Amino acid sequence: MSRPREPSWHEGHQALRKGRASIPGGIYLLTTTTLQRKPLFSDFPMGCTVARCFDTRLALGENQLLAWVLMSDHVHWLLQLGVGESLHISVGRLKAVSARHFNEVHGRRGALWAAGYHDHALRNEAEVLSTARYIVANPIRAGLVRRVGDYPFWNAKWR
Repeated sequence: MSRPREPSWHEGHQALRKGRASIPGGIYLLTTTTLQRKPLFSDFPMGCTVARCFDTRLALGENQLLAWVLMSDHVHWLLQLGVGESLHISVGRLKAVSARHFNEVHGRRGALWAAGYHDHALRNEAEVLSTARYIVANPIRAGLVRRVGDYPFWNAKWR
């Protein structure tokens, strides 16, 4: 009896995309990690370089970033899709713009972010607010700070 074939890397990412819908105006919790989960952003200047990119028009296109937090090896974004935007293109653009800038500033080449990402569509305003609170409280839960305001790499439109 033969064993089932393991899906390739590409097939696995295709499977992740099944069922993803890009709804203009939809709000999504997005999470991605650094390549090989390297804790690059525990270094303050490296974290600053990437964090500066997130709220730029170049990175966002027609989208709105409602909240975000950059941790040492991953980022959470709360993103509202703009008209004509798709989820995978939007995430790809955020990752590409920040990686390009990071590599230029720090004299690096190659990938900064892992290839995939996790997404969760939010359904109502209460879920949006509780998710935003969850995102910005990440550094507290990780034991890095006692108060959100003491952590340098976050933002929220309700600030």
